[in-house]
Amino acid sequence: MTGFAFSCTGVRADPYAAGPTLVFRLRITADPGTRVHALALRCQIRIEPARRGYGPAEADGLADLFGERSRWGTTLQPVQFAQVAVMVPGFTGETETDLAVPCTYDMDIAATRYFEALRDGEAPLLLLFSGTAFTGDGGFNVEPVPWDCEAAHRMPLAVWREMIEQHFPGCGWLRLPRDTMAELLAYRSRHALASWEATVRALLDTADPAQPPPPGALRLGALRPRPTERTAP
Repeated sequence: MTGFAFSCTGVRADPYAAGPTLVFRLRITADPGTRVHALALRCQIRIEPARRGYGPAEADGLADLFGERSRWGTTLQPVQFAQVAVMVPGFTGETETDLAVPCTYDMDIAATRYFEALRDGEAPLLLLFSGTAFTGDGGFNVEPVPWDCEAAHRMPLAVWREMIEQHFPGCGWLRLPRDTMAELLAYRSRHALASWEATVRALLDTADPAQPPPPGALRLGALRPRPTERTAP
């Protein structure tokens, strides 16, 4: 079986992608003299949170993922980031290729919450490879890419932030259930509010900071007008 080695030489934000996309640069090395006609490559990318340190503010931001710092000895487990595929053209010896990874700013996704909690430095990633190699000089041999092929990479947080800023400049992203969105839309229409920002600001301004919201208040009922609340005609 042909031996393969993988390394990640860098990562950048794709400025021309329709959505947030990171592009990892991969270097692939095959056994000397081996002709690789094509490589159908699969890559699983994981965050390895135990491979870096965290400041107090970062620890607070990661509490919903890993719990209190005192528990991190058992809870600081790998986090799934992405799983993508790429077809690598033929080569002999060594080649480089781009691996495009579509991303999301959905804060319900664990990987996104992890990146957003970090203040600076790098995010430790592990790229795990598998797939099928088509090799041979006089014909095609079909063989698997060994499951133990992997490459570690420390992604600068600046690259992640550059990517997010390209698509969501100065903004955050919030996903809500359909019925909650319907109530928000009804509230916005009743009050003739010009934007979603104005809608959320109006709700925050009318909230009583001294009284904590009841459990599930935002989920159901909280957006309906109070008896004393005036509504737009």
